[in-house]
Amino acid sequence: MPIDRDRERARRRYARRQVSQQARAQRQRRNQQVVGAVVAVLVVVGGVLALTRLVGDPPATRATSSTGPKQYPSAPPTTLAEGKRWTATVTTNRGVVTMELYGDEAPQTVSSFLFLARDGYYDKTPCHRLTLSAPLQVLQCGDPTGKGTGGPGYGYGIENAPADGKYPAGTLAMARGNDPNTNGSQFFVTWGDSTLPTDGGGYSIFGRVTKGLDVVQGVADKGTSDGQPDGSPKEAIDIESIAVKPA
Repeated sequence: MPIDRDRERARRRYARRQVSQQARAQRQRRNQQVVGAVVAVLVVVGGVLALTRLVGDPPATRATSSTGPKQYPSAPPTTLAEGKRWTATVTTNRGVVTMELYGDEAPQTVSSFLFLARDGYYDKTPCHRLTLSAPLQVLQCGDPTGKGTGGPGYGYGIENAPADGKYPAGTLAMARGNDPNTNGSQFFVTWGDSTLPTDGGGYSIFGRVTKGLDVVQGVADKGTSDGQPDGSPKEAIDIESIAVKPA
């Protein structure tokens, strides 16, 4: 009868809706479980990630050039450092920071730094990251994009990393990703005594601040832009130029 057919069609539509609703509910439960698991992992290892990945965290909030930084096909030869010490005068909008570079202990790192400084790669670039909580107390610079993910287009390995993971205040070292061969242009200055993990080879020490550490510490005293222990500096600090010469 027509009425029976209508009832059967209605019953089938209802059954299909029930199946669809159950499927949506299952997807939502799965998504919630995934999000919960991710949050749990981040809570557990958040502090470790802050130490083990000094490149790419966190994105800066300041505007950068839309043209992008220069890219180079390969790292300069280690002979550029000439196996000797160098002096780098870093002029920032907050003051001058003078550094001694260890070309005898970290020839590839110093050769790269000399090359990039002479080519103006660091000119008019921000220091994009500040960390405030021990054991990681650093100001990170060297990414023209200001996002913490930029580099010169080449990478190289670790040199002169301390076996104990100790980086005293005033240490100049290279930032990198999880891959030990991702050293590039980003570097950091420890404004306070810091300890970094040695897993993966540690982080290359290629110099020290000899004058002007108070400039960096003054920026650290102002904190981060969002009040968190890891973020862009509240008091913006930009590298205006870097001049290098033999020590």
